[in-house]
Amino acid sequence: MSTTESTPDELQRLRAQVAHLRNKAALGDLLGTTTHEFNNILMTIMNYAKMGIRHPDQATRDKALDKILAASERAAKITHSVLGMAKNRSGDFAPVELGQLIEETMVLLGREMQQFRVQVEVQAEPNLPKVRAIGNEIQQVLLNLLTNARQAMDKGGQITIKLSHVPQENCVAFSIRDYGCGMPPEVLHRIFEPYYTTKSGPDASGKGGTGLGLSACKEVIEQHQGRIRVDSTVGKGTMFTLFLPIASANPDQKPAGDFALNAAG
Repeated sequence: MSTTESTPDELQRLRAQVAHLRNKAALGDLLGTTTHEFNNILMTIMNYAKMGIRHPDQATRDKALDKILAASERAAKITHSVLGMAKNRSGDFAPVELGQLIEETMVLLGREMQQFRVQVEVQAEPNLPKVRAIGNEIQQVLLNLLTNARQAMDKGGQITIKLSHVPQENCVAFSIRDYGCGMPPEVLHRIFEPYYTTKSGPDASGKGGTGLGLSACKEVIEQHQGRIRVDSTVGKGTMFTLFLPIASANPDQKPAGDFALNAAG
């Protein structure tokens, strides 16, 4: 054996290290998003508090107090979501409820979607089984795909998230659909390449442009023994559909198929 070759144990150890580092990076990204949201809320509270102090008339003070109360209630929702993320959210595989994960993610992204005039509709089948997943990593996939969907609609629009049980494959499927510009085949077939991007750099929110988001999503889904399907039509939009094994399924069995790319001109 060549000295440059790695043994199976070494490869497994390296994969574990990469997964650990990726999970830490996902936690860092979530912390950054949460901190940004809290900073916006604090600025709102401070500005309306100053307005109420400067203007003694009752109407202005009532308006300021209403705005402060609304911002405080939003801060409480974010705190609740963060506590939910921290609960039973380690770097190990565990049963994860995708509906709850999406709800927590939308609390963090709600203001951003509103700022860019994007509405998000969630359609979920009742009584969906939990999936076997590392919660923080799947949440980072959600953040990446939702950000990409939002950026594909520069004039605003709608994103549709669908969740469904696929019993014949022992998995749960969830799709994220935008109605933006779509991708031609020559772009679609390269989207999972590291550092490949069609963006000139981060947008006004500071997100995107590195070409690493979708390649990281691909690695996460592979690690979870799932698969991903991408359908895109130029001028009509793009849909990413991810399939994750349910928590009760055989951990050595992955859904049939692999990464699929489908484009229409």
